[in-house]
Amino acid sequence: MSPLASYRRLFALTGPLYVLVAFVGRLPLAMSQMGTLLLVSDATGSYGTGGLAAGALAVTNAVGAPFAGMLADRHGQRPVVLTQSLVGAAALAGLVAIAGNDRPAPVLVAVAAGAGLALPQVGPLARVRWRPITERPGQPRLRLMDAAFSYEGAADEASFVLGPALVGMLVVLVSPPGAVLTAAVLLAVFGTAFALHPTARMTRASGPRTAGGGGLPRLLFALLPAMLCVGILFGATQTGTTALAAEVGRPGVAGLVHSLLGVGSVLAGLATVLLPERLGHERRLLVAAAALLVLSAPLLAVDSLLALVLVVLALGFGVAPYMISVFTLGERILPGARVAMGMTLIAGAAGVGYAVGAAVAGQLADRHGHQAAFAVTVAATVLAVLVSAALQRPARHALERARAERASL
Repeated sequence: MSPLASYRRLFALTGPLYVLVAFVGRLPLAMSQMGTLLLVSDATGSYGTGGLAAGALAVTNAVGAPFAGMLADRHGQRPVVLTQSLVGAAALAGLVAIAGNDRPAPVLVAVAAGAGLALPQVGPLARVRWRPITERPGQPRLRLMDAAFSYEGAADEASFVLGPALVGMLVVLVSPPGAVLTAAVLLAVFGTAFALHPTARMTRASGPRTAGGGGLPRLLFALLPAMLCVGILFGATQTGTTALAAEVGRPGVAGLVHSLLGVGSVLAGLATVLLPERLGHERRLLVAAAALLVLSAPLLAVDSLLALVLVVLALGFGVAPYMISVFTLGERILPGARVAMGMTLIAGAAGVGYAVGAAVAGQLADRHGHQAAFAVTVAATVLAVLVSAALQRPARHALERARAERASL
C-alpha cells in the first residue's frame, strides 16, 4: 500500500473534521509556553520571571498529564478533555487578567503553573484514539497504526512550528495578552470539539476489570529516558539558537530559526510510513538516535546564522522518526486500559526534558556562549544512542509478550 493510500484509508475512518479538530486542538499547548514567556516578561520587565513562569507551566503540564490520562483510561476522554479544555482556557485568561494588574512575580508563576496543570495534551490522546478506530474487521491494523503514528508525529512537529509562530505574529500585530487570549479561545473551541467528537466514545475503558488492564509494563519506564533525551535536545537547541542570534545582533530571528527544526521533522515524520514492516520499531529508534547524533555534531562548530539554519533544518529529519518510534513502542506494549496514561507519561517526559535542557544550556550559554549550549544538545543525542541500544533486547521481548497476550484475548 502506498503512503498516500495509507493516509487516505486512515483519514476515511474518521473524516476530515476530526483531523482538523485534533490538529488545531493541540496548538494552544504549543502556543502557551512562548505566550506565557512573552506575556509575563512584558508585564514584569524581567525575562527571568517570564522564563520561570513558562517553565512552571511546562513542568506542571508534564507532571499532571499522566494523571489526566489515568482518568481518561477509567472514564473515557470526553469528560476529562472537556473539563481540561474549559478550565485550561479560563486559567490562561486569568493569567492575562492578573498580568495586567501588577501582581507579584510569585503569583504570576503560580497561576502559570495552574494553567499548565489544566491544559490537555491533545497529541498523545489523539494517538490513543487510533487503536479503537483501526480495530475494525478487514482493516490492516498494524499498517494503519504505522500511518497513524507517522501522521501524529508530523502533526505534533507542525504544531511546534505553527504555535510559536502564531504567538510571534499576534504579539507583533496585537499584543502579548492578545496572543495568550487567542490560545485560550482556541482551546475552549477546539479542545471542546475534540472532547465531544464521536471518536471520544471509543476510548472509554472499564477500569481495572478491562481485558489487558494490568499495570504499566516495565519497558514503558525505560522509554521515558529515551523521550527525555529528545526533550533536552529541544530545550538546549532553542537556548543555543537564542544565544547565537543575540550574539550576532539578530535576537528577533531566534524563534524563526528554531522553528526550522520542525520543518524537516514534519517531512521525515510523514515519510516514515515508507519504512518496511520488517524493520522493527526498536531498530528504527536506534537508527534515528544515531542520525540525531551525526546531524547534531556540526552544531559545535556553528558560528553564524546561515550555518545554524542549515544544521537545524537537517537535524529535524531525525527528530520525528525518533519520537514516532518511542510512541509506537509504547502503544504496542500498553494494555488497553492504560494506554492514555502511558501515552501522556511519555509525552510528559519530553516536557521535563525540555525544561532540563533549557535550564542547563541557559546556564552554560551565560558563561561560555552558544557553543556550550549546543554541547548539551549533542550530549543529549549521545545519551539517546546509549538508551536506544540498551532498549533493543527488552523491547523485542516486550513486543513479543504483548502480541501473545492480545492473541489470547
